[in-house]
Amino acid sequence: MIRKANSGLFAAMRANLLALWSVVLFAAVFHATGSGTVWAQSTVDEYRMKAAFLFHFAQLVEWPADTPADGGNSLFLCTLGEDPFRGELENTVEGKQIGSRTLRIRHLKSPQDTRGCHVLFISNSEDKRMAVLLANLRNAPVLTVGEADDFLGAGGMIRFCLEGNKVRFEINREAAESARLRISSQLLLLAKNVVGGNGGK
Repeated sequence: MIRKANSGLFAAMRANLLALWSVVLFAAVFHATGSGTVWAQSTVDEYRMKAAFLFHFAQLVEWPADTPADGGNSLFLCTLGEDPFRGELENTVEGKQIGSRTLRIRHLKSPQDTRGCHVLFISNSEDKRMAVLLANLRNAPVLTVGEADDFLGAGGMIRFCLEGNKVRFEINREAAESARLRISSQLLLLAKNVVGGNGGK
């Protein structure tokens, strides 16, 4: 009887903590974007929201201690290919602090330039060579983020998707674990879907 009561209490606490965390996370997104809604009303709104999410991904992922740090105390968020953010990354997140590190933005044209990136957003303009790009980055400590339908299946780690106009995301936990990236349990709980890895769906 006590065990059942404790189990019920734990479940209730877990639900409350998840609800609280969702409020905190999305409140932070609203603050970063200047928006009072999680619904993207235009392409500009969509990528402003995605820029804020990228910042929170960087907050909620832990890189291995031996990750190369070419930029000293900088944490580099890179885009590869055509940049759909059109300045929103600079406007929304560049210069923000993540622990002791300062977030910096790089826009890359060549896959050979990805050295030193901590987070890499792969544009849909790279769709034809996406599988090769992700294969080359496999096991590298780089958090890969994209939007293509088959992004997770090709080995990407986080995929943005839309439900109506609402920005959501899915996680390939196995790909992250292979690269020794630790994704926080809070981020896993907020994902629309988690595939692969320990406890993956």
